[in-house]
Amino acid sequence: MRKFNELSLEQIRQHVDTAQAYDVYQASVKEFEQRFSGSMSWKKSTNGKFYLYKKTNGIWKSLGPKEPETELTYKQFHSGRDASKDRISRLAQRLDQLAPVNRAMSLGRVPLLTARIIRALDKLGLIGTAVDVVGTNALFIYERMAGVHIASGLLSTQDVDLLMDSRFSLRLIAKDFSNKGLIGLLQKVDHSFRPLAKNGYRAANRDGFLVDLIKPTPKNILSSTEKSRFSADAEDLQAIEIEGLAWLVNSPKASVTVMDERGYPLRFSCPDPRAFALHKLWLSRRADRDAAKRLRDEQQARVVAELIRKYLTHLSFQSGDLQALPLALRQLASELNTVSANKNETRNLTPDW
Repeated sequence: MRKFNELSLEQIRQHVDTAQAYDVYQASVKEFEQRFSGSMSWKKSTNGKFYLYKKTNGIWKSLGPKEPETELTYKQFHSGRDASKDRISRLAQRLDQLAPVNRAMSLGRVPLLTARIIRALDKLGLIGTAVDVVGTNALFIYERMAGVHIASGLLSTQDVDLLMDSRFSLRLIAKDFSNKGLIGLLQKVDHSFRPLAKNGYRAANRDGFLVDLIKPTPKNILSSTEKSRFSADAEDLQAIEIEGLAWLVNSPKASVTVMDERGYPLRFSCPDPRAFALHKLWLSRRADRDAAKRLRDEQQARVVAELIRKYLTHLSFQSGDLQALPLALRQLASELNTVSANKNETRNLTPDW
């Protein structure tokens, strides 16, 4: 069985076209939110004069009395707002047109519910700042970086692991998120999500899809004041501390545009593939880890190491950007640099009917 298949030139071209359209769409939405959010209107004061007011985040602010300058501001705001909406609408239609083509070309990879959760977090600016995606879902980033598709057996997952970086600022979180936290966001994506335990780290929906909130074990457990949740809500998830995750938090990050199962793009951040491979190999040696998981850990570590060796040759396990990882972990790279020949690997002579 082959571990991965290289993308064709047509698939790569389609992926690039979709990623470019998505980048322009994201930039246009950001511009709209920064320049044209809220509303602007004239209000008559008690003295009978009209004043221009701008509403932002529910607060009205006067921009001055009605005069040529404020009239121009009013006109530019509304004309610019309409033009921006039209641009975003056209770009959204473009992504709608690309999606079925992406599906037909087998580019849709990320499970749909996983993608929707990640997009919801990204919309709040949490991906790459307060949260990174770890575990099996990171493989979707690595395979896109390498221009291949990894064998489906190594990608099979019915969960998503969210690695919390306790160094983020709560002040940067939107108010509607900080009130209900992660569980509130999950329930907006799928109303059936519920915590599996009070003050627990895991939520599940009615279909058994799991979301885990995890974080590194602090250096000083007794005196640690690090954040473990996103809100004070009693039902919100509380991150569980796991040994070894500090290596992933402190490693370089990888981020590219990938496709969900319906062919729509998304982008998320995850640990550098070298850190992923080393961490997975380390996990596979843990005697306290489930035997089946240890086997899967090693398989994933070796397939990512092979991607690095064959397609991501600019990434070196000896590079200085991995110095945040412990020496003992970096020394495991020597075991990943050996080529594992698969005698059972054969070339298919017939289509996959």
